[in-house]
Amino acid sequence: MPITPLYAALIALLFVVLSVRTLRLRGRYGVAVGPGKVPELHRAIRAHANFAEYVPLTLLLLYFLETQTMNRLLIHLFCSALLVGRVCHAYGISQVNENLNLRVTGMALTFIALIGSSLHLITLYVFP
Repeated sequence: MPITPLYAALIALLFVVLSVRTLRLRGRYGVAVGPGKVPELHRAIRAHANFAEYVPLTLLLLYFLETQTMNRLLIHLFCSALLVGRVCHAYGISQVNENLNLRVTGMALTFIALIGSSLHLITLYVFP
């Protein structure tokens, strides 16, 4: 059974959480477009946008990698890194009194999944 779709579904639920959080803050502060002058909303928007910037490509690479290798542990590790990384980053960046350690950890885990899957795919292409 494929691994990546399970993680994609879990990550999609996180995306919905980030979306709803942004929508609620927009409603609470009456801001239709942009962050207004609300730091909390600005951070929610950036958490949501950063997620949207990194997750699709990383999931695509992970799926490609899964189709090219039988190493299920590697796929679980990279997918878990992406999921945990996105949770850490979203929470860290969402706080007005930011927890920089969570934000950095989140990006590091995301890069492990993104760069790791990229390098493994390149390696599999060069050394079939």
